[in-house]
Amino acid sequence: MLADDRRLSLRMITEELKISLDSVSNITHENLQKRKICARFVPHKLSDEQTQHRMETSGDFVDACDQNPQFLETIVTGVELGCYQYDPETKRQSMECKGLIHHECVPAGTIVNAESYEGVLKLLLQSIRRVRPQLYQSGQWKLLHDNARPHTAIRVRQFLATRKVTVLEHPPYSPDLAPADFFLFPRLKGVLKGLSFSDIAQIQQRVTAVLRAIPKEAFADRFQQLYKRCQKCIVANGDYF
Repeated sequence: MLADDRRLSLRMITEELKISLDSVSNITHENLQKRKICARFVPHKLSDEQTQHRMETSGDFVDACDQNPQFLETIVTGVELGCYQYDPETKRQSMECKGLIHHECVPAGTIVNAESYEGVLKLLLQSIRRVRPQLYQSGQWKLLHDNARPHTAIRVRQFLATRKVTVLEHPPYSPDLAPADFFLFPRLKGVLKGLSFSDIAQIQQRVTAVLRAIPKEAFADRFQQLYKRCQKCIVANGDYF
């Protein structure tokens, strides 16, 4: 489960496997030797195969950008984010494109699986057609999402194939190469941390307001950062940088 989705919390694993939280914690930390970094489980050290994959994927991405100056403008990226009614401030916080195309709030109690994610993708296609008509009509846009299980499910792959959507490869265990991880999550969570909400409706309103307040220039800049991060990954021989 952790290999498929690095953002899983111990409580989410507990609920799905129907075993105790203590058991999940012991298995995760003692048996699997996982540690949590910025709310994501990552291996202590990338394998040679993983670093090679990261380097090759980054090289392909850099080449595509160098060959086509408009390549970054054709990328649509998305991800799921869970928000709590109260999420205490972290130590890090206390120490301290083109813009949004589509967002939606999942009904309470709904699990994001292949079926629900396919539904989100259908709405995304409609949104692209409405707010990015030139991009939609050209058919040249690319989807960049991570390797969470709903994203890589056969059902979802078949749906994207039938709609002729090009999916950019994203190497596993690579939050440093995902705009949502190094840009959107920190920006959104930084605003929500330490706040207490009375109900889910308040959370939805606040999240929506924060997303819409992010300037288009910020999205465009972070895609440029993705290009630079891929270059750094190559220099680091595929390791974290």
